[in-house]
Amino acid sequence: MKKQLFAVAVASVFTLAACSQPETTTNDTKTMEPAPKQAAELGSFGVDLSARDVNVKPGDDFFRYASGTWYDNFEMPADKTRFGAFDGLRERSEERVKDIIDDVVKIENKTKEQALIDKFYSAYMDTESLNEKGIRPLKSMLDEIANIENTQDLSAAFGNVWLTNTNSPITAGLAFNRLDPNEYQLSVGVGGLGLPDRSYYLTDGERFENIRTSYIENISTMLTFAGIDNTEEKAQAIFELEKQIAEIQWPREKRRNRDLTLNPVERSELSDRYPRFDWDAFFKPGGFKAPQLNMSHPEPVQQVIRLINDSPIDTWKDYLIYHLIVGNANLLSEDIFNANFAFYGKTLVGQQAPRPRWKRAVSAMSATTSLGFAIGQVYVDKYFPASSKAQMSELVENLRTALGERIANLDWMGDDTKVNALEKLKAFNPKIGYPDEWESFDSLSLSKDDLLGNIHALRKFFRAKAVEDELRPTNKKDWFMTPQTVNAYYNPSFNEIVFPAAILQPPFFDPNADPAVNYGAIGAVIGHEMGHGFDDQGSKSDAKGIQQNWWSEADRTAFEVKTQQLVKQYSAYEPIEGNFVNGANSLGENIGDVGGLAMAYHAYKLSLDGNEAPVIDGITGDQRFFLAWAQVWREQRTEESMLNQLKAGTHSPGKFRALAPRNHDAWYDAFDVKEGDALYLAPEDRVRIW
Repeated sequence: MKKQLFAVAVASVFTLAACSQPETTTNDTKTMEPAPKQAAELGSFGVDLSARDVNVKPGDDFFRYASGTWYDNFEMPADKTRFGAFDGLRERSEERVKDIIDDVVKIENKTKEQALIDKFYSAYMDTESLNEKGIRPLKSMLDEIANIENTQDLSAAFGNVWLTNTNSPITAGLAFNRLDPNEYQLSVGVGGLGLPDRSYYLTDGERFENIRTSYIENISTMLTFAGIDNTEEKAQAIFELEKQIAEIQWPREKRRNRDLTLNPVERSELSDRYPRFDWDAFFKPGGFKAPQLNMSHPEPVQQVIRLINDSPIDTWKDYLIYHLIVGNANLLSEDIFNANFAFYGKTLVGQQAPRPRWKRAVSAMSATTSLGFAIGQVYVDKYFPASSKAQMSELVENLRTALGERIANLDWMGDDTKVNALEKLKAFNPKIGYPDEWESFDSLSLSKDDLLGNIHALRKFFRAKAVEDELRPTNKKDWFMTPQTVNAYYNPSFNEIVFPAAILQPPFFDPNADPAVNYGAIGAVIGHEMGHGFDDQGSKSDAKGIQQNWWSEADRTAFEVKTQQLVKQYSAYEPIEGNFVNGANSLGENIGDVGGLAMAYHAYKLSLDGNEAPVIDGITGDQRFFLAWAQVWREQRTEESMLNQLKAGTHSPGKFRALAPRNHDAWYDAFDVKEGDALYLAPEDRVRIW
């Protein structure tokens, strides 16, 4: 289903953690304290050995060797489209948040934040009221669309999508100035599609034809809720309009190129450089005043402006009506929600049943632009001990040391570039668990009986904050995930790696697990996020987060030879017949996986201080390390979800992320992988970057 946008865009971050930085990046790795006597959550040392399929040779399919029995026996819940380690932790996080909400509801004398949580949750769960209201909560916005008469009105409607959660062919959001990360900057680009990616409109074949047919039917169905006539004809016109936008859009691998998407422009020059669009009307609803912008997709924006002017106003109005209903379907009556789910859930991603309503409420409340930090403060107090933060901080510093040693010993990078790389590494700012400063909600008011009104109140609250902040220096204490989020990210503008509390649980991190397991799981995730600072795009920013070249020409060329080798390797993976991993679009994540594993393994070996790791349950330390990595990425997906990931996602599917060890010599030794095994790569074909 369509995501709901509560506010403006924030940082450009690379997803998949505060502690002091070392004076040097070599020879100062701390040895982790032995794990306490308590039992690990998984198995005897932190890995679920029962999940393995020992009838599969590790060198033929390491994913199945590590998780094949689990994969064969796991039954996908009807409300899921994929399930793996991330999803298991997300379920745990949701249940904990639900417990927090239930406790809050019972409190008689509530604090401001507790009252907001109670009111939002009550309004979200009141299906009787929502069913009675039907489409009426959207009436004022539908009336505004009906009153659009010209392209100036249309420009204003496109500029108001942050509130209405419609779609717009031209997008704008507050981000960071890539040439001066101390400043905020509006970023303008091209959006506007209802399907996950332009390829869904443009790819031949029965699979995509069927999706397009179902999408047009969905458009027609949703328009009927607004009392629109001739819905089939108008649905076809909306689809054709979006298809033209798809033809204009850059492919995803081009859109992620930070050189192509950095195009500063003065706001006063917009009308001259991008004429025939009312930019003042477009920006007015949002209230932003920044004098300089970044035009991330210059040629597509020019072409979209031509499309806006050359297409009938009435078709654009129907387009806005459709996306208004779809974008807010979660907040309306069950008949509207279910009609929307039939396409965006069942058809598009293979989800057989909606998630329970309380889970959808928890998800809506846990966002950064909702009540996520109000809930997160309680979450941290209940579920994230200080000891976990301390141990995680130690792991981060050990990974920093390991990467520093690896950079210093690279045979393909020159000394001058190494100096810059080590400076950037030293400047990494880790954020672990939760923010130092919590969001204040003093000026926010919500109601127990107006769900859409609550959403609008939140959108206006965070938009007002963004407008207030836009001309101030950027706040480097900000977080762009809440503590209860199971994920991690790298923010190139702040040169920071961020690990929310909820991901710091098994199988990623267990204070009672064997060190090899923690290094192979969360250690490699730490390395993954560090790796984003040095991947094909993150490496275009320096230690201060400024986008500029700090490489010699020869070193960049040598780096690109290696990255293209990785593109070729991942592009050969074929999860669905005829549909391959996009090695170019997923390159940054694949660099993060392969490089992160190398950093984590190096740090693990340093932590042993020259000693041999013990053999536990017949499993060596190196085997435990690589098994921990592979089990982090175990997952099942519906075929529809897999297709969505291949076409619209930046990460390779988990099945292939689990195979990253085939680039590491130690994996071959650990599992006796030989030439002739399916995953065997000749030494010269193993990609070694960091």
